[in-house]
Amino acid sequence: MEEIQIPEYFICPISLQIMKDPVTVLTGITYDRESIEQWFSTTHDMSCPVTKQALPRDNALTPNHTLRRLIQQWCKENATNGVGLIPTPKLTLNKIYVSGLVQDLGVSHLQANALKKLEALALENAERNRRSICEAGVAKAMVLFIVRCYKEGAQRNGVLEALRILHHVWSVADDHEVKLIINGSNDFLESLTWVLRCDPEMDNHAILMKSEAILVMKMAMEVITASQLERLNLEFFKNIVMVSKEKISQEALKSALHVLIEACPWGRNRMKMVESGAMFQLIELELARPERHITELIFNLLANLCGCADGRAQLLKHAGGIALVSKRILRVSPATDDRAVHILSLIAMFSATHEVLLEMLLVGAVSKLCMVMQADCTAHLKKKVRGILRLHSNVWNNSPCIAVYLVTRPR
Repeated sequence: MEEIQIPEYFICPISLQIMKDPVTVLTGITYDRESIEQWFSTTHDMSCPVTKQALPRDNALTPNHTLRRLIQQWCKENATNGVGLIPTPKLTLNKIYVSGLVQDLGVSHLQANALKKLEALALENAERNRRSICEAGVAKAMVLFIVRCYKEGAQRNGVLEALRILHHVWSVADDHEVKLIINGSNDFLESLTWVLRCDPEMDNHAILMKSEAILVMKMAMEVITASQLERLNLEFFKNIVMVSKEKISQEALKSALHVLIEACPWGRNRMKMVESGAMFQLIELELARPERHITELIFNLLANLCGCADGRAQLLKHAGGIALVSKRILRVSPATDDRAVHILSLIAMFSATHEVLLEMLLVGAVSKLCMVMQADCTAHLKKKVRGILRLHSNVWNNSPCIAVYLVTRPR
């Protein structure tokens, strides 16, 4: 079969493929819309890729309808030679149209329809839609809508849709207006906590709403101030721990763990987490043998909580605490090994009663530490393990594994 010659001006200079939606920039060069929009978003270089001329930030992409029709006609004529047809592209989303939908949120009888349309646009996930949505201030409007529902004590009507929209369109790094609103008061965090407290019977709507709320909460934790982190109350942590108990979804669980990790270093948050039952819940979660990444998040938290006396006391109070920590060593990942050994080190240094030391021996923690000394682990980890073993050798010196370790340790 004779090779088909594609007209050169049908080819996008970026993708080197036939253009499906040709658009022209101010320099007069035509590109495929998807390729040039991806160029702008990924390279952050507002210049024409061909001429290298700078383009304004609000650079308009002008649809080249004549070229598109020529391409479509050429594809149709060559369809018998295996050339695929090019469909007419969807109309570009208009910022004025989106702004109108945002205004409709303030009118009670138009609210539901506006949320439905905004959600559909957000879920389309097209880059050009995202730009128009951001310029129209949709993320800010969703934050204010959720806060208003909370303050008015509404029945959470429309909150699920608003959370979904916010989750899909909010760019934490770029949307400074939303950041200012969240940093200005605790209203938004309190609104999300209000959603997490919804119907304990957990109908499907409530489950979806809680799932979206914890995903958005994880995003919010990346922008709130240190002062806000220090002021998080016990009720906040109880609600986050409850999400981990309810097993809504793997994604929701990971987000809940990330929220706790983000809050850990600030103020008295570790104490509040322990009081909220986080230690027991984390151990129970790990006993269910979750996926590796979740185990790493859990051990990150366990190590942080064991940094305070109450946290260590709660770990030791759980019948499977020490056994679980030691069992995961050398079985999950180097990150888990590091955190698990750190936990045993904290217990050995600050909570080592005679009963605790005997338990470490009986459940195999001491044996596992000896195995680390023989395994292909980092020098840093082995140094920490050696310190634990030497610290309590007077109690453990009759253990067979200690004897093996003393015989085989490097001279």
